[in-house]
Amino acid sequence: MARRAKILLVGTLAAILPCQAATSQTPPSAVLNNQIQLGDVFSQQTLNVVEVSDFTTGSSTASGNAYKAASDRYDMDVRSYQETQGQVSADTRLDVAVSSGQTTSLATKATGNFVQASAYGATMTGVYTQATGADAVTAHSHTEAPDGRTGEIASQTQAAGNAQAFGLEYASAGVRTSQTNAATVTSDGGGVYGYVPGTASFTATTAANDVALSGANGSAARMIVDQNNVAPLTQAAQFTAFANVQDAVTTATAAGNNVNAVNEGHLLDVTARQSNEAYVRAQTASAAYQYGSASASAYGVGNAIVAGDIGGELILDTVQFNDGGGIEAVARFDGTEGYDARVSATAYGNSVMGYACSDCQGRLDVNNDQANHADVGAQSVVNVTSGRSARGVANAVGNSATYYVSRPSGQ
Repeated sequence: MARRAKILLVGTLAAILPCQAATSQTPPSAVLNNQIQLGDVFSQQTLNVVEVSDFTTGSSTASGNAYKAASDRYDMDVRSYQETQGQVSADTRLDVAVSSGQTTSLATKATGNFVQASAYGATMTGVYTQATGADAVTAHSHTEAPDGRTGEIASQTQAAGNAQAFGLEYASAGVRTSQTNAATVTSDGGGVYGYVPGTASFTATTAANDVALSGANGSAARMIVDQNNVAPLTQAAQFTAFANVQDAVTTATAAGNNVNAVNEGHLLDVTARQSNEAYVRAQTASAAYQYGSASASAYGVGNAIVAGDIGGELILDTVQFNDGGGIEAVARFDGTEGYDARVSATAYGNSVMGYACSDCQGRLDVNNDQANHADVGAQSVVNVTSGRSARGVANAVGNSATYYVSRPSGQ
């Protein structure tokens, strides 16, 4: 099938935005970034709490390479290369004897390479290259409070081989990104509590390669994204157990390659090529003796793209190829006495979604190729002794493509 050539036309984007008139006569700032990390990078946090009244907070972050760039009413052109070959790990441990307070917050994040670039009232162009070697990127978090209590808890465990985030406001962007991951990337979260009268949210998220773009207030963007995950394993796992909990939420999400681009403006043009060869696994297991509501959800995908434009046109050209060890999502909940239990397991080989706003005179221009050569499986298990409701969903799809034009939510 013939394909259209994609060219980053910064001048075209600048002409769309009135605010560019003030900056178009000045040459853009040139930024060159080169980062290579060969050794190991690790962070560890341990909190031993007997009893506190207000709150407990813990955060552990480890990055092989991290780079940030921002432009405010001045055009910017970036060239960035990042390479990580060593091991990257972040670890958070919380032990509670009596109480960790009214609120408990834990954040654990490990990233091989990270880029954050933003523009306000300007044009941003750039070429971003990231490579993660054959070692491991690991995020681990564990809470041990079998006799402890807290009013509510939020625990987030995140791991990414390569991650790029772009933000636009009254701005335009023309960027090309390339990501290659060969590292085993895993997030592993666990939590045990005796009593939580509020919400207990435990989340594990893993992406071998991840690109995110957010545009607002009449912005426009053109992106070319190449993602390759050649690692043996990409995994997210989250396990929880409670004696008594009001609302338990246990979630695990694992993606070989992921692109999420949302723009509120004139144009969003995304060309994406994704190839995943890793075994991708998402697993959750939750148990509660007494509970008000409890949910366990697992989502695993080889290649995923979500692109949407509110206010203008979405041009989407995608190629997704999934092979290797397969995709698996497993979710389980065991409850003794309670009310509502929900379990969901979802697995995709390839998934793409594109949308535009009909009330904004939006339109879609889509070209999509998907090929899946690997096994895809989803398993959901619900065990309830006594309760009001029990719901389980297991959904496995080799290739999925969804496109729609509709009103914005709330209208």
